[in-house]
Amino acid sequence: MPGYHPQLMTPPAGSIRLAVIDTDSGFVRVFTKRLEAAGWEHRVLSSGAPVDELVAMKLNAVVVDLSVLGPDGWSFLERVCGMLPGLGVVVCTANSTVAQRVRGLRLGADDWINKPCHPEEVMARVEAVVRRRRRSQPQPEAGPVVAGELEIRADQFQAYVSGQSVGLTRREFELVQVLAEARGTVIEREDIYQRVWGYAMAHGDRSVDVFVRKLRRKLERLSAGWRYIHTHFGVGYRFEPEPVVPGDSELPAAVDAAVEQRDGAEQLHRT
Repeated sequence: MPGYHPQLMTPPAGSIRLAVIDTDSGFVRVFTKRLEAAGWEHRVLSSGAPVDELVAMKLNAVVVDLSVLGPDGWSFLERVCGMLPGLGVVVCTANSTVAQRVRGLRLGADDWINKPCHPEEVMARVEAVVRRRRRSQPQPEAGPVVAGELEIRADQFQAYVSGQSVGLTRREFELVQVLAEARGTVIEREDIYQRVWGYAMAHGDRSVDVFVRKLRRKLERLSAGWRYIHTHFGVGYRFEPEPVVPGDSELPAAVDAAVEQRDGAEQLHRT
C-alpha cells in the first residue's frame, strides 16, 4: 500500500502510522489522498485484522467503520481496545444511534465520527488521539506513583492495591493518571476532558462524572480505608489520598448519588 513501510519499526517524531478498516470506496479514496499529502503512513484493510497482526504493523491509530465488520464489529472493538492500550481507536461510520456511540466509547474507543464527514476532520481527530497517546507514554526512568494504598503503574496502564490489580480500563487509567499528576490541585471538568479524551467537551457532556464514579467504585472496592478522588461541586475533581474518617464512609456514595440525580433531572428536562 502506498506510504506504508512494514520494515520501519518506529515512526519518526511527528509522523503517524494509521490503519483504515473501511470498504467505502469514495471515502477511502479521498481520505488516503489526504493521508499521502500529509506524509502519513497508512494501510487500508477491508476486514478486521487479528490483534497480533495489528501489533506487527506498529500502528499509532486505527480508523474503523464498524459496519464493515458486521455482527463481529463490537467484539472486534472490545478486543482491540482491551488488548492494545496504546493504540488510538477512532470509529467512523454512518447511521449510528446515540446508544451505539455510547456503547462504542464505553468499550474504549477514543472517538466516534458520523459519516458523511470531511477527511480533514477525521485526521484532526486522529491527531488529537495520537497526541494524547504519546503524552501518556511512560518515561523510561519514571517509577510507579504511590498514593495511600494505591500504586499507579504507567508502564502497565494499571493501578494496584497490595499487588492486586484494580482492573482499570484504558480510559479509567488515563483519568486516574491525569488526576494523580496534579495531586492536591483541583482540575476543572473541561480540562480533564481535554486531557483524557483529547478534544473540547461538549455542553452537557457528563462523561467525566460517569468515569469518576466508575473509578471511585473500583478504588474503594480494594482500598476501602482510603478516599482518593474528591469532588468540588461546580468545578471539578482533586486527587489526594486521605484515610477514611469514621462516620464519613458514606460520603462518596452520597456525592455520587447527588450527581446521578442531577444528571437524571437534566436529562428529563432535555427530553
